[in-house]
Amino acid sequence: MDWNNEKFLTNDLLTTPQPELGTILVTGATGYVGGRLVPELLHRGYKVRVMTRVSVEDINEQWPEVEAVVADALKPAQLETALDGVHTAYYLIHALLLGEKKFEVVDVQAAINFRNVAEAKGVKRIIYLGGLGDTNAPLSPHLRSRIQVAEELKKGAVKTTVLRAAIIIGSGSASYEILKNLVKRSPVFFMPFWARTKCQPISIRNLINTLIGCLETEETAGNSYDIGGKEILTYEKMIRILADLQNKKKIILYTSFSHIGFYSYIASLLTPVPAAIIRSLMASTKNEVICRNKEELPDTLYRPISYLEALLRAMTREEQDDVSSRWSDQYPRAHELAIKLQELNDPPKYISSYSLETEKEAADLFKSFSKIGGEDGWFHANWMWRARGLVDRLIFGVGDARGRRSRTSLRVNDVVGFWRVEGKRQNSRLLLRAEMKVPGMAWLEFSIKKAGEKNRLIVTAYFEPKGIPGIIYWYNFLPFHYFIFTKMIKQIEQRA
Repeated sequence: MDWNNEKFLTNDLLTTPQPELGTILVTGATGYVGGRLVPELLHRGYKVRVMTRVSVEDINEQWPEVEAVVADALKPAQLETALDGVHTAYYLIHALLLGEKKFEVVDVQAAINFRNVAEAKGVKRIIYLGGLGDTNAPLSPHLRSRIQVAEELKKGAVKTTVLRAAIIIGSGSASYEILKNLVKRSPVFFMPFWARTKCQPISIRNLINTLIGCLETEETAGNSYDIGGKEILTYEKMIRILADLQNKKKIILYTSFSHIGFYSYIASLLTPVPAAIIRSLMASTKNEVICRNKEELPDTLYRPISYLEALLRAMTREEQDDVSSRWSDQYPRAHELAIKLQELNDPPKYISSYSLETEKEAADLFKSFSKIGGEDGWFHANWMWRARGLVDRLIFGVGDARGRRSRTSLRVNDVVGFWRVEGKRQNSRLLLRAEMKVPGMAWLEFSIKKAGEKNRLIVTAYFEPKGIPGIIYWYNFLPFHYFIFTKMIKQIEQRA
């Protein structure tokens, strides 16, 4: 099978596109699944509207054909604009990033609001992606919330298709990132009893095909389906298969110790996913998540593949540097609401800048520093950056394990370790905003300016302190700036 030329996941989908349906709304479009769904809908000729909680600067740069609307599902008045004139809405909203204590209430209220406004606006269909779980058994908060949302959406007059899936395996998915990094970084696995719980993982390819296939198959309207991969596996078996695939020899020890909080914290130190999210996901491992519903989807849209094939596809995407969306880019949840450098009333209190003149071309310099945080690390003193990331993760920050989506290119809002791309001007400027725990607000800017016949390469650190702790923090790190940034800027220039 040739995976190298499979640009679109739905090229093998046997249903017929129906762009005449009208506007298709995708909620959660900046999330992992939404980020894969939108380009596939566009590829099949649909008119797509995307809904985001706040304005996202690069939506139209990424998808020029889409209509973008800003709406929060907790604010019905905003939903009226988003759902106006919509034929089918994909409901991909969940509040898991809020943590265990909040997401259940928020998820249910958002679903009620969405159902009521969709009904009032005459929406014909809702397609909801929920979670598997035996409703006759006690469920984890995460799985219980997914089922409650499905029930609320189905109470309305709008025909709602419910798809229930277990963990998703694909490049950038939360489950794949957890498994991959645990296998890569942990030489010993202590297996609690819930590691032998049965699960039916699904490939992101199967999931996207099913989501779009349901849109193109009228008979699925108003029905509920369980969807999964070809196999039912234990979590232990999934780890063993991935370890064999990566040629990683692992020591596996069985233990009666099964504290979810402890395991989730340790896993958060080794993976890009924060402890609060891992805790919610691990709590679900006590429940079997396998397909039980006897209602089956047509073969034209649901042809499951094996777990091994799903892993190989994910690894191929990574090797090709073709990961279009990542779950880890979506946290912290309020990253879109962070104050931007240009939004400050006054310049930041502390600014530290270093530069050098070079005969290198601006395009080459830009390409060089755009690789920061990837395979090239931070160009200099990588151990210091990693130590800072580890400290941040120990205190429940984002750390540096998030890595980056692409080895060679960056988009606005892409994650780079414990930074996020806030601004980018091709061959001229790259602005990163700090997302690590810090007593204030920090930015790191790389810029190129003409200096006669040469170019001036500039690295600038900005910091707006929060109280006395912020001032102390700045002056504690200031002595390291000269050492770090002068070496960094030379390395950027040399590698250009």
